[in-house]
Amino acid sequence: MTTNVEFASNGGTAGGYLALPAAGRGPGVVVLQEWWGLDPALKIMTDRLAEAGFVALAPDLYHGELATHQEMDRAAELMNSLPPERAARDMSAAVDFLAGHDAVAGPGLGVVGFCMGGLLAFLIAAHRGDRITAAVPFYGFPPPAMEPDWSGLRAVVRGHMAGTDDFFAPDAARALEAKLRGLGKDVELTVHAGAGHAFMNPHNSIGNLDEALAAKCWAEATAFLHDQLD
Repeated sequence: MTTNVEFASNGGTAGGYLALPAAGRGPGVVVLQEWWGLDPALKIMTDRLAEAGFVALAPDLYHGELATHQEMDRAAELMNSLPPERAARDMSAAVDFLAGHDAVAGPGLGVVGFCMGGLLAFLIAAHRGDRITAAVPFYGFPPPAMEPDWSGLRAVVRGHMAGTDDFFAPDAARALEAKLRGLGKDVELTVHAGAGHAFMNPHNSIGNLDEALAAKCWAEATAFLHDQLD
């Protein structure tokens, strides 16, 4: 079952797309958008998490704004104009909404993010270490200037990065992995050689969809989330 939901966010409201598993209950996972917004491709990935047994919530960080996959300039504009504090509040509110939802089993939550959402997955995991216990970022991570206070990161992180990526360089992913491991964090960022940015996107947003790799990574990600959250 899927539905659009609203939840309280720092004195206002935020919205999102909620997908429930067939069993009616399951571990909770926050799903964070690419720079396009809460588009049909992200809803497909949210639905797939529900099919895998999770209660999945994708918050609408752009508050209704969208860019099509032919509007990269528009997507960049939306991403660059996203108020960071509002996004942080909305993600935290989504965490609280899931944590209090009757369908969510277990105290720990997961977070999955793609591109911009991969970057944001690191940020919310560090900010909400009280709830986020597992994180799966895909081809996205914070650059040094945007890194949070990592002391709050308690989640186990298993990320999947692209080996050919002009947006999030693989060498930078390896450097972040080394840094976080040096801080004692349980982090593995797999760089997939030959894969291009957005290799998971079901609508092949920029022509880099790798269906075989996407299926492999998805199976690993859902198994990891069940292992950490069940």
